[in-house]
Amino acid sequence: MTKRKMVNYQRLATSEKSNLGSGSNSSRRNAGSSEMTSQKKCILVTGILVTITFLAGYAYNTMGEHVYAIVIDAGSTGTRLNAFNFKKSLLTGTYELSNDLFVEIKPGLSSFADDPKKGAATILELLSHSKLQHVIPPSEWANTPLALKATAGLRLLPEKQANAILDEVRSVLSDLPFFTNENSVSIMEGVDEGIFSWFTINFLSNSLGGSVKDTAAAIDMGGGSTQITFAAEASSPLWQTSKNFLHPVTAFHQNLTVYTHSYLGMGLMAARMAILSVGNKEGSTTLKSACMHPIMKKPWTYNRVTYTVQGLDNAEGMSHIKESVCQDLVRSYIKGKIDKPEELKHHSKINTISYFFDRATEFGLIDPFEGGRVQVKSFKEAATYSCRNPNADQPFMCLDMLFIHTLLTDDGFGLKENSYLDLYKKIDNHELSWALGAAFHILQNGV
Repeated sequence: MTKRKMVNYQRLATSEKSNLGSGSNSSRRNAGSSEMTSQKKCILVTGILVTITFLAGYAYNTMGEHVYAIVIDAGSTGTRLNAFNFKKSLLTGTYELSNDLFVEIKPGLSSFADDPKKGAATILELLSHSKLQHVIPPSEWANTPLALKATAGLRLLPEKQANAILDEVRSVLSDLPFFTNENSVSIMEGVDEGIFSWFTINFLSNSLGGSVKDTAAAIDMGGGSTQITFAAEASSPLWQTSKNFLHPVTAFHQNLTVYTHSYLGMGLMAARMAILSVGNKEGSTTLKSACMHPIMKKPWTYNRVTYTVQGLDNAEGMSHIKESVCQDLVRSYIKGKIDKPEELKHHSKINTISYFFDRATEFGLIDPFEGGRVQVKSFKEAATYSCRNPNADQPFMCLDMLFIHTLLTDDGFGLKENSYLDLYKKIDNHELSWALGAAFHILQNGV
């Protein structure tokens, strides 16, 4: 394009010279010739500089170096390995995700509170199944940072038990051919978990670098906790009402303020356990609840203990869950514990991930491979159907859907029934989790 513009300009100059030449004396011709020669030189030099700048930029962006990171998500229900291959631009310093790998193993590390060595051994098992060489060349392993970050599962354990597991994991990781140090194994703060999830969603959906209004809000429900995160406007009332939950974030040379709040105990499994336990003796392994179908009796393992969960004895003869009774139990658990950020209602893009996606696919609200967009009220409709129609393969669906809907609406985050939620497990075939955001943080700030 630059060359074509130069040719057109030269043709125009040549035409002008021809028209002006008629009837001119020798001195005018010489002066005109000298002037045109200077113009040509100026154009030529400018063209060369533009071309060199373009080629240099192209070369730097095309020939950027590859960098790598491994993040192990030690969650409450499973341990997940995430390996990342990035291309870093030598010109701008920005990262482009070239390739990644996701591998999961169950149960989570918190399930090995009584046997830390066995828990640490699962990390080796996870790595042996990962086929890391497909994403990270073995020649680069020594330079590749590896970090294990535990979430709500270990946060909920007694400190002594949690530390025993982490110490065994540190010992295992120190013998691996990757870059690790004393900070490589830790329990992650809920604030970081929320910000990293938000970054992952907005990075993969190309929503960073523009207006704050273009970014998506993120609500991430794990087994032990739930995080809500979104970028706040400079004029937001949150500066007066929720200043402690506002955090500065720099993304792609843009300074943002992000609201994030982590709710320990509001993960799906932790909430299920608390609600099912209502009315039962402490320590009992038989849990009778109005949120279970009267005709069902199911084993369920939580935090290393296997429970027998069933409906209430006095509900014999009923073939369905009394939804209103279970709803009251759910509301009682949530009410008064959740901050209701007004700005969330005005977000046009709200991504709900992890257990939101899992339950939506299991019920059939969205395609498990494609994901999709649903209204909040869809979870209420799913709860009503599940409470009235027993399904031995999904014995907790009534309770889970009531909890999800209640957490999203008036007793929780305050969303309206007609608010839309984006439910995806992947974007462009990349896993939606906080691990990608954590990998960026590690590459820019160290382990």
